[in-house]
Amino acid sequence: MIDEIIEFNKTFVASKGYEQYVTDKYPSKKLAVLSCMDTRLTELLPAALGLKNGDAKIIKNAGGLVISPFDSALRSLVVAVYELGVEEIMVVAHSNCGACHMSFDHFHHEMNQRGVTDETLDTIRRCGIDLDQWLEGFKDTSESVRKTVETIKTHPLMPRDITVRGFIIDSVTGALEEIV
Repeated sequence: MIDEIIEFNKTFVASKGYEQYVTDKYPSKKLAVLSCMDTRLTELLPAALGLKNGDAKIIKNAGGLVISPFDSALRSLVVAVYELGVEEIMVVAHSNCGACHMSFDHFHHEMNQRGVTDETLDTIRRCGIDLDQWLEGFKDTSESVRKTVETIKTHPLMPRDITVRGFIIDSVTGALEEIV
């Protein structure tokens, strides 16, 4: 598959397919969106929000979560605010998310099946990584959005004048529900 993508890319560049996407690094709407990496949202999310290339910084991870105050999602948001002029942040979870009810117990079995040994997992734990917490999903999507919004709003490095709001997008229709 990667080789097919490389071949497509050569044609894309040669035909100047990139020209319609040229913009700069600053989001024109001064917006950052933290959302899930779910494939259903690849085109649906920006279309449903009316966003075009260059309008917003879109940060995606499994579940659209901030799992700790200094994880990569929050780091990206801090950079977006201080370096790229972001003034508003939307946390956008979605219906039927795979991260809902995700747990290390499930991954443990899958990892073992793919050759990751319990010895390796124990070594990681001895280094201070809590795999149960690191691979934990959430049980309630609305509560997860509230928690992520609150973590961003109260982060010691996040300016208080930044607007942070949370939503759940319907994975089929794109309808947004604000979570207050």
